[in-house]
Amino acid sequence: MVGLLLAASAPAQTDKFGQPLEKGASGPADQAEGARILSEFRQAQIAGDYWLSFELRVMPRKGAERTVTGALLGTPGTGGPLTRITIGDGAWLIETGPQPSAWTVNGDVVETAAPGQALADTGVTVFDLQMPFLYWKDFIYEGHARVRGRPTYSFILRPPAGQEVPLPELTGVRVLIDTQFQAMVQAELLGAGNTALKTIALLELKKVGEQYLPKSLDVRDHRTRAKTRFTVRAAALDLHWPAEAFTPAGLTTPPPAAPSDKVVRF
Repeated sequence: MVGLLLAASAPAQTDKFGQPLEKGASGPADQAEGARILSEFRQAQIAGDYWLSFELRVMPRKGAERTVTGALLGTPGTGGPLTRITIGDGAWLIETGPQPSAWTVNGDVVETAAPGQALADTGVTVFDLQMPFLYWKDFIYEGHARVRGRPTYSFILRPPAGQEVPLPELTGVRVLIDTQFQAMVQAELLGAGNTALKTIALLELKKVGEQYLPKSLDVRDHRTRAKTRFTVRAAALDLHWPAEAFTPAGLTTPPPAAPSDKVVRF
């Protein structure tokens, strides 16, 4: 979703990912090859600064659905991708990378945001946006798997000691990376016995210029059976944001607007 998830790039192919899991990985797999694949994926980012307009459709197992809209600004960052998100009166600054951080505004006060904090009372948390698991060093490369009709590389990554995680029962994250598109197709937050507690699944890509962006993805909580769908409605690339827009103090000021001549609507 942020940074690495947004870094998809590939020759023009079908952009639909909305089919069920077909085949799990079968080992043994070459762990050195897995390390190389992960290293290349971690280095992939959107070139330059960007802006996205999006909506979050909250679909609880019971009760009424609702939709909230927001916008995000992104920039590469030195420690990892930086994303500034605005939803209604709420604002967050998310730093991805080996040492992830996050901040939010409470009134006029900027506070540190915990990994399990939800955005605008949706199923999307700070941890889902940071995706720190992509940088965890303890991993098992499971080999190739087919997911929603496409071949992927399958990994299980384990959290390092002392890493703050959103769920106390979290034991690891299974990550599936498309073998052709530079995109994370799916991430499964795992509990005991590698049971999926939560799934982040890419549904569709959209090409903007020479860059592929996620058009939609689902965040599904298997414990509550609630789902939140993230859908991008517009994008602008090749921008130049001021550095102060991506500081905790900058969260107390309005974010800069995307130039209208750069905006592509989906």
